[in-house]
Order: sequence, then C-alpha cells, then structure tokens
Amino acid sequence: MLPTTSSYSPLSQDNGSLSSRDAARHTAGAKRYKYLRRLFRFRQMDFEFAAWQMLYLFTSPQRVYRNFHYRKQTKDQWARDDPAFLVLLSIWLCVSTVGFGFVLDMGVLETLKLLLWVVFIDCIGVGLLISTLMWVVTNKYLMKHPSKDYDVEWGYAFDVHLNAFYPLLLILHFLQLFFINHIVAISSDWFLGYFVGNTLWLISIGYYVYITFLGYSALPFLKNTVVLLYPFALLAVLFVLSLCLGWNFTRGLCWFYKYRVQ
Repeated sequence: MLPTTSSYSPLSQDNGSLSSRDAARHTAGAKRYKYLRRLFRFRQMDFEFAAWQMLYLFTSPQRVYRNFHYRKQTKDQWARDDPAFLVLLSIWLCVSTVGFGFVLDMGVLETLKLLLWVVFIDCIGVGLLISTLMWVVTNKYLMKHPSKDYDVEWGYAFDVHLNAFYPLLLILHFLQLFFINHIVAISSDWFLGYFVGNTLWLISIGYYVYITFLGYSALPFLKNTVVLLYPFALLAVLFVLSLCLGWNFTRGLCWFYKYRVQ
C-alpha cells in the first residue's frame, strides 16, 4: 500500500511560509548541531561515498558539485550533513604528516607536534579563516539579487575549502615526499630540484583555486564568479619569478616544519 498523505504540512495555509518548528530545523545552528552530533557516530557515516568524492575531486570535480545540487533539492541545504569526508581527510593528514616526519628525520615527539600543528592550524584554523572570508565576500559582492531567501551557507564555504584542500594535501604532503631527498634536493640549489618542487606547488595551488571556483560557480544565485580564477595570473608570475631567482618553496616548507617543532 502507498502511504497516505498526511494532513500536516510544514507550510502554513495562509502565506506558504515554513512553520516555526520546520523553520527551526533549517537554521544554521540546527544544521551545525546535527553535523557535530554525527561526528562521533561512525556507523552513520557514508565513507564509501566520501571516498568517491575524493577520487572525483581529481578526475571530475564538477560531478562532486552536482551532488551538492542534489543535496539542496532533497535536504534543503548545500553543505554536507555527513562528516565522513572530514574524517577521511583527517586520516590522510595524519598519514602524510607521519611520512613528512620520517623523511625529515624527526623524532616521535617532533612528529606529534607537527601533526597537531598541521591538523589544527594548517587545515582547520586556516580553513576557518578562508571560509569565513569567502562567505563574507560572496554574500556581499557576488550575489545576483541580495535576498534573505538566498545566501551562501558558511558550512558550504567550509566544504568548498575542504574539497580544494584535499588535492593540495595529496600533492604536497604525499606525492612530494618521494622527491624531497632525491630530486627536489632540499640540501642544494639545483635547478632541477626547485623546478620540480615549485611545479608541484603550482599544480597543487592551481587545483585549490580551480576547485574553489567550481564550488561557488555551482551556486545559481552568484554572479561574476570568474573573478575567483584571477589568482592564476599571480601564480604564473610567481612560478616564473621563482625559477629566475632560484627560490625553492619545498625547501622553505621543510625548514618551516623543522622550525615549528623545535
């Protein structure tokens, strides 16, 4: 038997607005509470789908953001309601940071300090700062028709950051590990060393910029999102300048990591 239609409707009969109980469920505080509550319930997380998203962030990031459209249609929110992606990203952070500690010949305590710094400062702290900045900028300057009915959710801005941060993490914290002591040559000033290292930086930050652009261009109520691609020009200039001046960004990163755990 098909379920019968309930006489209750979340819309009031006079003006079609959400009832007070239903509106309370759609507030930012309610969504945040639901997300944090699920953070410690691993059985409720869809890790298989989160892994699928991580794969397609490299091969076809547009497909990932199409899923955000489906979530908006089915759950009335753009941001993720499942913290599985954040949990998997944290695991990648731990594994790659331990790898960095091994390559840089750090002790157990130093590696632990580096891990705490990378997770809480580099990923979460910087992510909160960038997400808040993008949330303010998009809502203030990129809205087609400013209205209380349409806005960029802060949670969605944070999801965009996590999506863009994952390829950057995998390139700089995992792939680069295989080149640091052999090709990138942190102990010398070989052209091949800083060319390979700086190229990896260019690709990783370029991925971050591009996936960030895709995230905000997927929102139908934003305009002029192409401005988010403008940093590509600055990246190209810095890359050429770094090769001309012999800057080795990877060597600087390794020095910074060793300095911060002392």
